[in-house]
Amino acid sequence: MAKRIRRVGSVANELVKKSREAMLTAVQIYNNPQIDFKSELFIVTTVIAWTYLLHAYYRKHKIDYRQLSRLPGRKKYATTPRGAIRLWSLEECLGSKDSPVETIIKQNLLFLIGIRHEIEHQGTSQIDDQMSAKFMSAALNFNAAIKKHFGQVHSLEKEQAFSIQFSTFDEDTAKELVLQSDLPANIRTFITDFERGMSEEDYNDPRFSFRVAFIRKLANGKASADRLVEFVPAGAAADEMNRVYVKETEKTKYRPKQIVDMMKAEGYKGFTMHQHTELWQALNAKQPEGKFGTMVAQTTWLWYPSWINEVRKHCEENAAQYRPKTTVHPAIVAVRDAGIAIKDGV
Repeated sequence: MAKRIRRVGSVANELVKKSREAMLTAVQIYNNPQIDFKSELFIVTTVIAWTYLLHAYYRKHKIDYRQLSRLPGRKKYATTPRGAIRLWSLEECLGSKDSPVETIIKQNLLFLIGIRHEIEHQGTSQIDDQMSAKFMSAALNFNAAIKKHFGQVHSLEKEQAFSIQFSTFDEDTAKELVLQSDLPANIRTFITDFERGMSEEDYNDPRFSFRVAFIRKLANGKASADRLVEFVPAGAAADEMNRVYVKETEKTKYRPKQIVDMMKAEGYKGFTMHQHTELWQALNAKQPEGKFGTMVAQTTWLWYPSWINEVRKHCEENAAQYRPKTTVHPAIVAVRDAGIAIKDGV
C-alpha cells in the first residue's frame, strides 16, 4: 500500500480544527461551575489554541516554523529527546517578523504566557476574578483571528451561550470583592510590572482586557426584546456610563510625601514625614481592610483621600504645634519700644 502523502492544506486544516476545539474547551472549562482550577486550565488551553492557529497560518503561507538548533555549525533543527523536530512556541510565533498578530493582541497573549510561567510550578488561589477581563479578550481575539485568516465557517460565535450566574451582588458586596487582595505576591508583582509600561490607551483597549459593567436592565414594555445581555455602542451613553463607573469605583491614591507637602501648603509647616509616620502608627491606619489605603505591588503603601481627611483633622487639632509662631523682627521691636518710651515721657 502506497504511503499517504499529507499536503500542506490538510495539515493546516487539521491544525485549525484542533485550535478551534482547544479554544472551545478553554471556554467550557472556565464556564464550568464545578471546576475550581479554572484560570490555570484556561490559560494553558488557550496558549495551545493560539499556538495551533499560528502554526496553521505559517504553514498556509509556507513560513518555516521549526526551531533551529543553537548548537554551532551548519543549520540544524532542534529536536526532542526522541528525535522529533521542535516547532515554535507561542512566544516564538508572536516574535516572528511574519506574525499576523497585532501588537495589542500580542500584549494580551504575552500577559497570559507570563502568568502561566508564574503558576506552572505552583498552585494558586482565587485568581479567576482578577484575570477574567484578559481571558475574555483572548477568546474574542481568537475568534476574530480564526475568521480573518481561515473564514467565517470557523467562527465560534454560535458555539457558546452566555454563562448563567446564580450569584447576585449588591453594591457593598461588589466593593468587598474589589478590595480583596488574594493574588499571590509573585502574580501581583508580575501584573504590576507588565502593565506599568503600557500606555493608558493600550491598557484600556478591549483587545488587551475586555471589561464590562453589568447593570439590571429595565424593559420599555412587555413586548420589548428580552435579551439577557445588551451591549451599548460607543457614544455619549457609553461614555457617561464609564465616567460614572470610574468616578465611583476608582480611588485616587497618594504617596506619603504628597500628603505631607499638602499639609505644609495648608500652613502646617511643622508637620513632617516623621509626624506622618507617628500618626498612622498610632491610629493603626494600615489595616488589612484597606479603609485608609492599599498596598501596591507588595512593596508600596498608597493612601486614599479618607486618610488625608484624618491627617488634616489631626493638624487642625494640633495647629499650635504645626503652625509657625509669628516672630517680630528686632528692629520693629526697637522702634515699638522707643515709641512707648516717648509716649510715656521716659
